[in-house]
Amino acid sequence: MSAGAVVDVRAIEAVFAEQYGRAVAVLIRVFGDIDIAEDAVQDAFAAALRHWPAEGLPPAPAGWIITTARRRAVDRLRREAARAGKYAQAALTHAEDEADPYDVPDDRLRLIFTCCHPALAMPARVALTLRLLGGLGTPALARAFLISETAMAQRLSRAKGKIRAAGIPYRVPGATELPQRLPGVLAVLYLIYTEGHTTSTGPAATRADLCAEAIRLARLLTELLPGEPEAIGLLALLLLSDARRRARIAADGSLIPLARQDRRHWDAALLDEGRSLVRECLRRNRPGPYQIQAAINAVHADAATTADTDWAQIVRLYDHLAALAPSPVVTLNRAVAVAEIDGPAAALALVDELDLPNYHLYHAVRGELLDRLGRSAEAATAFELALEHTENPAERDHLRERRRQLDRRPR
Repeated sequence: MSAGAVVDVRAIEAVFAEQYGRAVAVLIRVFGDIDIAEDAVQDAFAAALRHWPAEGLPPAPAGWIITTARRRAVDRLRREAARAGKYAQAALTHAEDEADPYDVPDDRLRLIFTCCHPALAMPARVALTLRLLGGLGTPALARAFLISETAMAQRLSRAKGKIRAAGIPYRVPGATELPQRLPGVLAVLYLIYTEGHTTSTGPAATRADLCAEAIRLARLLTELLPGEPEAIGLLALLLLSDARRRARIAADGSLIPLARQDRRHWDAALLDEGRSLVRECLRRNRPGPYQIQAAINAVHADAATTADTDWAQIVRLYDHLAALAPSPVVTLNRAVAVAEIDGPAAALALVDELDLPNYHLYHAVRGELLDRLGRSAEAATAFELALEHTENPAERDHLRERRRQLDRRPR
């Protein structure tokens, strides 16, 4: 590190966002315990906040964090072992048996399968993996799951305790176990991507690192399970979604809705790869929810403009999706397509049957439909409700602007 170098705290935050999951995964393998790993990595980042602003970034920030975290954990365990702590002695022995803490090609994939063990409830699998791989705090996870922070903290604590008590191994499962473990892993990766695509906390509207991480791990899954169409479908869905990411946020950070995006800025290479994977899924003829969502995105990608979109095909695909995986969110998204075919009144009738009071997009969709029907006062209320249920800065600015547009219209 160069003397006198000044590092902005944002640079350290970027290292945290990019390397937290890797560091935790490595430390879990080294010490065999989630809590020890999390505490050590958090201590290492606290040390980075003390040293890096004045001393500068080290040549390999990730290696600095992992090495510092390992030393902090070893020191702590030695102190505890000296006080006859059997648990600390066992963890210390586990660490000292590690010949090289960097010799496993992808600890994060091992960590995902550990957290997605069937002994854990599905919500706990998703939340724990997103916490450990993405570094998301309890408040952000609570918002993602629409539960209180206390409930989320208890969920995470119970999940980690169950992994320890049951001796769940830290490994990628064998071929016979993979199919039953797949749904939880797919859900984890999708939520990681969703958090990157539209962040629930922090100043950034998106987190490219989380999007890239989800795609990277989705690619690894397709290598592990080359014949599994849902793994291929998830990868296709993520690629087709990510192809539009640059076009949905303007230079000033504002959100650009799909209808107003400059499709020339969509990533052609990602679109081509995503379409190719969708065609591969169709050939396999074993449809699943992720494959159908990917197909919906492919229909959008095939249209030169919003007006050219095959909305009827999208409605049919949502009907298929609802048959396989019914949910209010699927119905809400289908209603958006129905509005383009049968008009806003027909769509609003479908939306008003839903019970999604804490979902900001429910209120945002209602606001758009009510506006199209000329019911400005009700639309304004809907946009205000949407604002109450999102923390994403770009979405909040967009909703405020939509609310202001209603006020500026002549009465």
